[in-house]
Amino acid sequence: MPPDKYSAVWVSHTSISDFLRCPRAYFLKNVYRDPKNNHKIKLMSPSLALGQAVHEVVESLSILPKEKRFSVPLLEKFDQAWKKIEGTRGGFHNSDNEYHYKQRGQEMLRRIMNYPGPIVGLSVKIQMDLPYFWLSEEENIILCGKIDWLEYLPETDSVHIIDFKTGKSDEEAESLQLPIYHLLVHHCQKRPVSKASYWYLDRNDELTEKKLPTLDEAEKSVLDIALKIKLARQLGRFKCPQGDGGCPNCRPFETIVKGEAELVGEDNFHYDVYILKGDNEDREGMII
Repeated sequence: MPPDKYSAVWVSHTSISDFLRCPRAYFLKNVYRDPKNNHKIKLMSPSLALGQAVHEVVESLSILPKEKRFSVPLLEKFDQAWKKIEGTRGGFHNSDNEYHYKQRGQEMLRRIMNYPGPIVGLSVKIQMDLPYFWLSEEENIILCGKIDWLEYLPETDSVHIIDFKTGKSDEEAESLQLPIYHLLVHHCQKRPVSKASYWYLDRNDELTEKKLPTLDEAEKSVLDIALKIKLARQLGRFKCPQGDGGCPNCRPFETIVKGEAELVGEDNFHYDVYILKGDNEDREGMII
């Protein structure tokens, strides 16, 4: 019998990171549905809104031929993207707070315009809305995820994975993001991966290249975690490592479940979007 993608366990960099930080947070972000309307829930914050708007502009460039990528000013595109998350919809509690984040986003896009690097070169676009492949047909697990940019390197007929970072902190050394992207790019298009880099747009004009694990190493490390996620889902066991009091990863979502957060709208995927009432904390650690 062929595998059924609708009954499979889908995992991604974001959901795996959620699980590793706190299984309870993973449950609330990826499994839980509001019993009143069957919608999943999403917590919006200024840093998440900023990343969403900047990445929307970058994604719009990735589908264009290189000679047309700057035909529309990036700041004009950014203004359009910002309208979707302005005010309380982006978790902004006052105009000064929003202005600060919008300025940061504008500076990131000015950096791309002034030091475009790979953006003006050839690129490869995977022809899937959401790239995915069967990480294990036997275990009924699918790995999925979107890659920000694939630079094409004609001298080796290979690709360079680039991930755009909008936060202030470096990606953790033990992050599985690049191993996951290595697997996705290998399985979802034909060219080999020759290197991978982060671009910290908040502070760096150039890319930060990172060492890639082999495909075998990547598959083993990702599948090990995916199997733990599958088991937790089968058992319905999603405990916070810090006990009943929760941790910084799950407590904000518990606030939503208790009805103590503010509903500000619904996103394109029919998630109910919430903000924490009176919360002015900068949640730079959130992954987008």
